Amino acid sequence: MVVGIGVDTAAASVGARDAREWETDPMSSPVISESRSARLDRLPFTRRHGTLLTGSGIGWALDALDVGLISFVIAQLAVTWSADAAALSWVASAGFAGMAVGAAVGGLLADRIGRRNVFALTLLVYGLATGLSALSWSVGVLLVLRFVVGLGLGAELPVASTLVSEFAPARIRGRIVVLLEAFWAVGWIGAAVIGYLVIPASPDGWRWALLIGAVPAVWAVIVRLRLPESVRFLESKGRHDEAERVVRVFEDAARAKDPSGAAIAQRAAGTGPAVAAPAAAHGSALPVPADPAADAVRTRVADLFAPSLRRRTRAIWLVWFAVNFSYYGAFIWLPSLLVAAGFPLVRSFEYTLIITLAQLPGYLASAYLVEKWGRRVTLATFLAGSAVSAALFGFGAVSGSEAQIIAFGMLLSFFNLGAWGALYAVTPELYPTALRGTGAGWAAGVGRIASIVAPLAVPPLLAFGGAPVLFVVFSAVFVVAALGALALPELKGVPLD
Repeated sequence: MVVGIGVDTAAASVGARDAREWETDPMSSPVISESRSARLDRLPFTRRHGTLLTGSGIGWALDALDVGLISFVIAQLAVTWSADAAALSWVASAGFAGMAVGAAVGGLLADRIGRRNVFALTLLVYGLATGLSALSWSVGVLLVLRFVVGLGLGAELPVASTLVSEFAPARIRGRIVVLLEAFWAVGWIGAAVIGYLVIPASPDGWRWALLIGAVPAVWAVIVRLRLPESVRFLESKGRHDEAERVVRVFEDAARAKDPSGAAIAQRAAGTGPAVAAPAAAHGSALPVPADPAADAVRTRVADLFAPSLRRRTRAIWLVWFAVNFSYYGAFIWLPSLLVAAGFPLVRSFEYTLIITLAQLPGYLASAYLVEKWGRRVTLATFLAGSAVSAALFGFGAVSGSEAQIIAFGMLLSFFNLGAWGALYAVTPELYPTALRGTGAGWAAGVGRIASIVAPLAVPPLLAFGGAPVLFVVFSAVFVVAALGALALPELKGVPLD
């Protein structure tokens, strides 16, 4: 998937360079009235974009590895520790409680100290906490450590999507963010592989699995050194020299890819691939330094409900809440649900792995459609597909047919994760630069409230009506999410500011 879009994973780290001859190069020399954001928007996809996407994506995959592992850990602990479902549901919910706090705080920090710094810090926090979780000797200790893991994980996801969206060219921004989100499928498949091969191998297999999940602690150091800081963030803080150097690095990468400058010249002249014109408010390439005091005001959470933003804030919070409830309610408990249906532990892990493989084509379809249909229609369509698939899976699980369980589970996986890709694409686009991290972080944080409730709701719903009632509830919540998606504005190809 990554190779298919020309990502050079061995690309050198982004840093400042000597801009000799830049002024005389017609390709890289920008129109003086053009903002840096507009200059980034008209660039082609280059190896620098590939480095950013891959660096952020690997961190994202490691996040998914950690979240996915807990579903397999819960299934084994129910056997090795003889823990009941209610106690284990609190282990999952503790992690999501940490994610709710982390998402809200991480978004605020990203708007104040930078996207890259928060990204690296959160990777380090949850990587170390995951490794320590392997030493847990009781459900209570594991619960506390999972909360700390969630703090790091919850902050990282919206910050990474914000950073990537602020560098992606406008005409393919949605596709790039969905491809970033597709790394989640890579990590979840990795978790399924570890769950299938490592966890059942011994009574302490879950400990070894969590130790593997500590890899992000090492990756955090690499991320901090390789990724550039957001140009829009640097400008908002008055750090214009740094912002200019970063833009020139990306322009140089475009010049290396297209020495003639024909593609960029076409876009600048409006004859190339369609790109929305930058707003007049962009100003010049060297705007007046931002006022730190004013910047602090702009990052208040209350500003998400300003008259121009309140409708989209309410709609995106509703979608995030509903998607989190149904996704985590279903997938965190999936291995345990299959065991409860009478399948051996190893067989349930095998089925979960097969179902998880359908996530990748779901992401790829979403990546194509967000630029073809637009964000809103793509998101609503995948959510509607998730609703139908959830209902089918619930009744298929009761029948005990292996073919039905796998087929309907793969459909649910395909549509649900495609919806996640479109959701991460649209969320950062809804807010201006000064509020983008805060807006994305709080949307994710509200969603995590649902992910806390969902694992706790599964045992009583199962006791009340079994798998059919449980998945009909998930189906209904997906319908609510689809309706919320239709209330969002369509921002395909529109500049971020």
